Formats: sequence, structure tokens, C-alpha cells
Amino acid sequence: MALHRIVLFYCFTPLSDPEAVRLWQRSLCESLGLRGRIIVSKDGINATVGGELDDVKRYLRATKEYPGFRELDVKWSEGCADDFPRLSVKVRPELVSFGAPEELEVGEQGVVGGGIRLTPEQVHELVSAGRDAGDPRREVVFFDGRNSFEAQIGRFKDAVVPDTATTHDFLAELDSGKYDDLKDRPVVTYCTGGIRCEVLTAHMRRRGFHEVYQLDGGIVRYGEAFKDEGLWEGSLYVFDRRMHLEFSEDAATIGRCARCDAPTSDFHNCSDPACRRLTLYCEACAAAPETLRCPDGCSA
Repeated sequence: MALHRIVLFYCFTPLSDPEAVRLWQRSLCESLGLRGRIIVSKDGINATVGGELDDVKRYLRATKEYPGFRELDVKWSEGCADDFPRLSVKVRPELVSFGAPEELEVGEQGVVGGGIRLTPEQVHELVSAGRDAGDPRREVVFFDGRNSFEAQIGRFKDAVVPDTATTHDFLAELDSGKYDDLKDRPVVTYCTGGIRCEVLTAHMRRRGFHEVYQLDGGIVRYGEAFKDEGLWEGSLYVFDRRMHLEFSEDAATIGRCARCDAPTSDFHNCSDPACRRLTLYCEACAAAPETLRCPDGCSA
């Protein structure tokens, strides 16, 4: 029986012809039977694809032959092509849709002006140093760089979770003044695989946040290093049919059913076809259309 895997990677590098890269990536994936989501822009590539292990390895070898993609940091996880409904390869103005492509500067070494990268171990060292300083202003603040619903099932302990339904909401949040008290604090941003924080930290520094770090490799790399024995708690939301993954059998369930408040990490669409809002429901409430309706009324 063939082994299957999903890989996640991104690379910020100037691309002179994103459309040519898109066509090449689609042809490559189709030839290997891979499915997933790939975004290409003038600033690089962001990809999550799955399939048979040998085919995924062939795909990575071919992708790394492109000069700008030779040093890809690839993250592996359990899964297969069937975890994606189709193969989607698109060219977009931004790899991450903050809504400000003109603000982002990308050079041969990646995003210009972003935060300092920290390994999971270095994050722990920074947290310990802040606690030992005896000054509350030196204590590390974790800042969630994902959509707020993702944090419902997993986040770093005591993290700041901005009120964001989409990545496009982040700049308005930063410009609102809500987080101005953090501008002189050490702030560690985090997201699933690291790509959102690459851009977010650059936007934060332009807005006066003086000491900004990013968790290198994102939550995925942190989970590989510490599983559920560190500062992370809960499950990791992923954008495929798996919906979430856990780093060990000891993962806490911090999400709560929107209807009965039972512990759950499972998101479901509202049973009203006109709504389909993604909400946390326990197994019992998700079992019938009547209880799989938004308790506070549908948004449609």
C-alpha cells in the first residue's frame, strides 16, 4: 500500500513571470496526480499539496530546480490528495491577502523589513528572559497572525487574538490603535506555517512596533519541536478536509460548541444552505440539521 503525505511550503522571491510559473506548477502537479492549493504572485509561491509520497518527492525535486525555490523549507504532515477537493493553481496580486501589495517589498533574500526570526527553542529563551527581567514591559506578547476563528481551537497561552475574519482585516486592526500599548513590548507573531507572519511583521514594523519577532516555520515547526509540552495549547486549524490536526495524543480540546458549550475541535457549516457559516459544533449538535443551525441567527 502506497504511502501518502501533504507538504506545505512558501518562498518569497521576485518572479518576473508569475503566469509561466503557474502553468508549470499546474502541469507538474497534474502529471503526478497531486491535489492542493498553490498561489503564485510577483513575490513568490505558497503551496499546500498532497498525494502519494513518491510523487510528492518528485514534485519537490522538480520545484527546487527553479533558481528562486532551491532553499524551500518544506513541512510534512499526514494526509493525501483526497484531503483536497481539487487542484487549484492561481496567480494573485499577493501571496497573503493583506490588501496592500504596494506596501510589501520583496528582494532576493525574501521580505524586506520583516521581524526577527526565532526558532521554537529561541522563543522559549526569549519568554524566559522576559519573565526573569522583573519588568512587565519586557514580558513577551504572543500575537496571533491568523483569522480569529482559527484561534478558537488552538493558540499560544495568553496570546493576543486580533478581531479578524480574514487576513484583509489585519491592517485595519493595526491602524485602529487597539494594540499601540504593544509597540514597545517584545511581540512574537505566529501563524500556521510562517507565511502570514513574514508579511504581518513587516506591516507591524512600518506602523511603529519596535521589537517584533516571528516564529520561524510557524506553529507546525513549534509542534514538531515541543508537541503539547510547550506553550501551545489545543489543535491546529488547517485549510483542507482534515480541518484540524493535533501534535500528540495529549492535545487539549479548548474549543467549545456554539450551541451547548461542550468541548470540541470540529468546525461545521451551518445546515442552512443560504448561510453555511463555519462554526464549532460538538458531535451531538452536528448530528441533526435542527441543531446544526447558528444559535445566534444566521448571517445570510
